[in-house]
Amino acid sequence: MDGRDVRDEDVRDGGAPGEGGGAEPSREQREREQREREQREQGLGRRERDILALERRGFSGPGAKERAVREELGLSPVRYYQLLNALLDDTRALAHDPVTVNRLRRIRESRRSER
Repeated sequence: MDGRDVRDEDVRDGGAPGEGGGAEPSREQREREQREREQREQGLGRRERDILALERRGFSGPGAKERAVREELGLSPVRYYQLLNALLDDTRALAHDPVTVNRLRRIRESRRSER
């Protein structure tokens, strides 16, 4: 032997002692990581960007926002809020518009804690 402890080498390579060191990630794990990478690179679709843009705007009077949702996005208010809620958990939305997404996340959390 060359005087090095094999267990130290295993730990440096990222493996646990006794695992043989540089074990390759499984095919399933590589495919999942590839899909996640592709999603991040694709960014948001037009509808998602339009939803965030609508949320950045201020609305005066009752019903003005719901009217804009119907006219500009062609969505019912219920569907709009379903999409918006899912968008708040999307890392691509956070990367696209962190100020708006974080503001809406804070509002959502404060409303949840009131219940």
